[in-house]
Formats: sequence, C-alpha cells, structure tokens
Amino acid sequence: MAHPKRRQSKTRTLKRRTHDKAVAPTLAVCPNCGAYYVYHTVCPTCGQYRGQQAIVMDEVAE
Repeated sequence: MAHPKRRQSKTRTLKRRTHDKAVAPTLAVCPNCGAYYVYHTVCPTCGQYRGQQAIVMDEVAE
C-alpha cells in the first residue's frame, strides 16, 4: 500500500476537498398542477409523470 513520506498541509488538503460538496437537486414545475418536483420523478402533488397519471393520489379534505 502507498505510504506518504510527508504530512500534507491543511491548505493542500482543503484545496483537494473544494469539489466535495453537496449539490441541490434540479427542480421542475409540474405542467398539470404547478408544483415543484425533482426531475425524472413523479409529481408528489398530483401523481403525474410525463403527461400521464402514474399513481392515483387521494384527495385530502382541507
């Protein structure tokens, strides 16, 4: 296995880690109900995916 000869500095370690970060998911607007949803998933509000009813959503009385 590889074994480092010298300790890496904090700056060098942090420079390497600059790309290790969380990315917010891309959101889209549902053309049916107008709610935001994650791309390539079923709309959590109305249950449609690509213009077709994927799952039946129960109507909640408000």
